[in-house]
Amino acid sequence: MSTPTTDPDRTDPPTPAGPLIVTADRALAEQLARLCAAAGTEPHLIRGAPPPRRLWDAAPLVLVGDDLADRCAGLGRRTGVLLLGLDLDDGEIWVRAVRLGAEHVLFLPDAQSWLLDRIADATEGVGPPALTVAVLGGRGGAGASTLACALAITGARAGHQTMLIDADPLGGGLDVLLGAEQVGGLRWPDLAGSRGRVSGAELAKALPELHQLTALSWDRSDTLAIPPEAMQSVLAAARRRGGLVVLDLPRQLDPAAAEALEQADTGLLVVPAELRAVAAADRVAAAVRMRLADLRAVVRVPGPAGLAGPEIARGLRLRLAGELPPEPGLTIDAERGSPPGIRERGPLARFCGSFLNEALPPVVAAGGGAL
Repeated sequence: MSTPTTDPDRTDPPTPAGPLIVTADRALAEQLARLCAAAGTEPHLIRGAPPPRRLWDAAPLVLVGDDLADRCAGLGRRTGVLLLGLDLDDGEIWVRAVRLGAEHVLFLPDAQSWLLDRIADATEGVGPPALTVAVLGGRGGAGASTLACALAITGARAGHQTMLIDADPLGGGLDVLLGAEQVGGLRWPDLAGSRGRVSGAELAKALPELHQLTALSWDRSDTLAIPPEAMQSVLAAARRRGGLVVLDLPRQLDPAAAEALEQADTGLLVVPAELRAVAAADRVAAAVRMRLADLRAVVRVPGPAGLAGPEIARGLRLRLAGELPPEPGLTIDAERGSPPGIRERGPLARFCGSFLNEALPPVVAAGGGAL
């Protein structure tokens, strides 16, 4: 394995894209290089200390062997410095860690799994996780998929990095609603074997992209379920990218949908303003609240008996996210391949825009203003 090595006396070292490793211990250096390779990145190795200040400041993560900890202690304090111990019985390592300004003291191989995730996070440039919104129908045909699609369209139009995930195997496929059924890219059956850590950037590259968002849907095969482990890995990768993740979930929660709810930040339960729909939605809400605390009602109005949104939300013991009036031409748009929410002045887009303006900070343009 070839790892770039820098002479610490060199005046113009290249800026590392991967972690900076500072150690003269060959065995430790090889262990750390293997972990970096497993995380899909190439580290920069410094075999002497202290390393050039520019490298120290610019690296996304700094891994310092305890053999060189004292010689690095005079460098400026920064986040993302980890101290790798060489002797489990050396109690003085904690003193050296304080002088170095290390966030953690690690010993391999015990901390290997944790360190692998930390390296991958640093390599991906992980920031705040995506706002993850789960959308469910209070009854069949309530319009959950329509709202999920409109939320994703609206979020992408506002400049948010957006991923739409179809977790309802019997829903007909959100790629159809997006008009993307012929667009190349991975579908759920291709990812059913996913386990462990998945790169968020690589996932986004592999999925169909349309209307400035990426979408994970089903193909037309007989696959009707995915393991919860695959949902956990894929959704965790999507969340690490930041921005917005919208989940279209089935009313009857299978293990994968239950796993998705565990990672969601908020849920929207779409309820037509009808008595039977409210009764059915109450049962769905009871199941969802076991896994998600922030569940809100979206009431489709008008109803045949004049039920109002606040009244329905109180009956369901949910916060009201808003009322959603009908949108003329929505069915025709879908048949023509125009996704819900594409009409910027329609009721769907207005509702989604209002919800996202409250839930997500505005995207800042390059010049400093909000988009």
